[in-house]
Amino acid sequence: MSKALIEKILRAREQAVTVGERTFTIRRPTSADMVEMEGKNNLDYLRKFVVGWNLQELDVVPGGGAEPIPYDAEVWAHYLNDRQELWAPLGEAIIKSITDYAEARKVDGKN
Repeated sequence: MSKALIEKILRAREQAVTVGERTFTIRRPTSADMVEMEGKNNLDYLRKFVVGWNLQELDVVPGGGAEPIPYDAEVWAHYLNDRQELWAPLGEAIIKSITDYAEARKVDGKN
């Protein structure tokens, strides 16, 4: 049960973000994540908190096939290094997820 519950907790912090024609899944960092990531650069956040995608092999490898490829954190880190156009929109989406969550908690605290 606990593994299934943990999966639900993680999924509750996720949302889809579309950049161009591609969709990525981000996961909102927790307060503890924020402490642990202190001093890290923006790319470290993107490597850790982008947790899914809808990419095809040809998106990742020149001349690759059209079949969808499963998300892989290590492949993501390499792919991200050369995709500067993704840095700002995905980073902004992660920041927005943090601020939206904080605002929702403030509202919940007032009720």
